[in-house]
Amino acid sequence: MRFWRRRQDPDGSPSPDDSAFTPEQIEEIEVQSGRALARSRSGLLGQIGRLFDRPEFDDDLWEELEEILIAADTGIATTEHILENVREQVRETRATTSAQVRDILRAELIAILDAPAGDPPRWDAPFPDLLVILVVGVNGAGKTTSIAKLASALNNGGYTPILAAADTFRAAAIDQLRTWGERLDVRVVAHQPGGDPGAVVFDTLSAAEADGAAVAIIDTAGRLHTKSNLMEELKKVTRVIQRRHPDAPHETLLVLDATTGQNGLLQARAFTEAVGVTGLVLAKLDGTARGGIVFAIASDLGVPVRLIGTGEGLGDLAPFDAETFVDALLA
Repeated sequence: MRFWRRRQDPDGSPSPDDSAFTPEQIEEIEVQSGRALARSRSGLLGQIGRLFDRPEFDDDLWEELEEILIAADTGIATTEHILENVREQVRETRATTSAQVRDILRAELIAILDAPAGDPPRWDAPFPDLLVILVVGVNGAGKTTSIAKLASALNNGGYTPILAAADTFRAAAIDQLRTWGERLDVRVVAHQPGGDPGAVVFDTLSAAEADGAAVAIIDTAGRLHTKSNLMEELKKVTRVIQRRHPDAPHETLLVLDATTGQNGLLQARAFTEAVGVTGLVLAKLDGTARGGIVFAIASDLGVPVRLIGTGEGLGDLAPFDAETFVDALLA
């Protein structure tokens, strides 16, 4: 999927600071997002929409709504926050019909997801000379595959990426990234297993500058968020980046497995405290009947979801859109 597509200036040259979606891209984003949400819509969160089939929204429905949100991994604190705000709006507007309450709930859910967005992702703004993206996450979350999808999307959009195999703890991780690099015809910088991740990053940034690459995507070891020494290693990698590019990494993306539930919130909190996560990549969203963790992370940590995995193919990655996500759940 080309959601980074360079448009042409009048002289025919690419315009690197214009990454606005075309109508065709917007339609494709909606299709992919809908596909990714199919299981959530048919599972626990999908029950929310069915609550509003009745004309009046009574006390029993409030209790059902609370049970659904908690069961769908929204978390108790976030659920209470949502219901408190919705009830207050219902009282203020004197809403009584299910349709009116649904509209208030829709606005509240979208506001939660939109609130932490802040500045747009750096790939939606004029690129720096070298856009540096640090990718973190635990083993098995889908991190390396998400990196490949991200590299493919950038490559298709006209931005040459280079990949750093800085997960030196597992030989298989290096081999996996090399395989993706060969498939995508993208350069991968790697050292021997057990080497210094910081040295890999340093060489990657040097190679990116020599090759004129637009983006450096840095893979890191799938560190358990409970291992403080491994988190310190991540901080060291960040310091190596900042010696060459003081304003980098421009994005620190945490890849979360959407099926992990509330454990994902613990992971997000630990990584955010360690390396300042700027956005989430929600992998395997198409594989879960729950999706409430998105609201918990946005509400508790103020970290926006940047991208969602919509399937297993290289093109199955889409920008996250709060309205599309909420509307699919309430349909």
